[in-house]
Amino acid sequence: MAATSVPSHMKAWTYSEYGKSGEVLKFNSSVALPPVKEDQVLIKVAAASINPIDYKRMEGHFKNSDSPLPTVPGFDVAGVVVKVGSEVKKFKVGDEVYGDINLKALEYPKVIGSLAEYTAAEERLLAHKPQSLSFVEAASLPLTLETAYEGLERTGFSAGKSILVLGGAGGVGTHVIQLAKHVYGASKVAATASTRKLELLSNLGADLPIDYTKENFEDLSEKFDVVYDTVGQTELAFKALKEGGKVVTIVPPGFPPAILFILSTDGGILEKLNPYFESGKLKPILDPKSPFPFSQAVEAFAHLETNRATGKVVIYPIP
Repeated sequence: MAATSVPSHMKAWTYSEYGKSGEVLKFNSSVALPPVKEDQVLIKVAAASINPIDYKRMEGHFKNSDSPLPTVPGFDVAGVVVKVGSEVKKFKVGDEVYGDINLKALEYPKVIGSLAEYTAAEERLLAHKPQSLSFVEAASLPLTLETAYEGLERTGFSAGKSILVLGGAGGVGTHVIQLAKHVYGASKVAATASTRKLELLSNLGADLPIDYTKENFEDLSEKFDVVYDTVGQTELAFKALKEGGKVVTIVPPGFPPAILFILSTDGGILEKLNPYFESGKLKPILDPKSPFPFSQAVEAFAHLETNRATGKVVIYPIP
């Protein structure tokens, strides 16, 4: 294995029991580094973003298929490769990378997540960080960007189709709007958000921003080829659908014939979309309070748990 010098222990945020983040998430100044398998790289973490799945996992919603406790939360990472496994071909020590480190979000995610000084991940889950993006921006992308893309792919979305995005200002929704408009070539993009976030929707590419505090999307006379549900309004979504259209949702349980899916991570998606970030067609959307310093991980989770975050909550720098 090629490597730069790395310590045996590191600083990390961990939890040893399930519960609310404010009660169970603790700073730990001496956590053993994860081992690096043949197909993995060890990353010196620069920035990490947190997602609703992190606190839902922490609360024990997925305990039947979770990894053993204690664990370090965090799926999304951006950082620098400091060690490579013997089978790794795509990366070398010193490369700047980003990705979602868990192949299956709900099936035995890694014990050492990204809220640590170092984390390990399989080569195929990672991509080279676009040069035009900072570590903070890159860390905000993987899980939500890949989820947005995967949902559009599952509906067979293509140029000339219309789409309604439920929850357009959230982590996934901000990417769905941009992808639909600037990558796929949607004929019309509508999206829901609260009053103060409507301008953001327009800036992202939404043709029809809908204030859900003042009007019901299901009452619109206009119907859509695809409704992408990021908030759990799957039943209502069918009322906004054209005949022959498709509803996709990322919120269990979903209701058939809606397409419910849980992401399988793929660094190839990130590599494919990198040029759109380099050209400025796609943009990372960070919550105005981001980034939170590493010492304020608990505060970052508290903010995310209000469900009022706009875009992504990022933690940076990680020592």
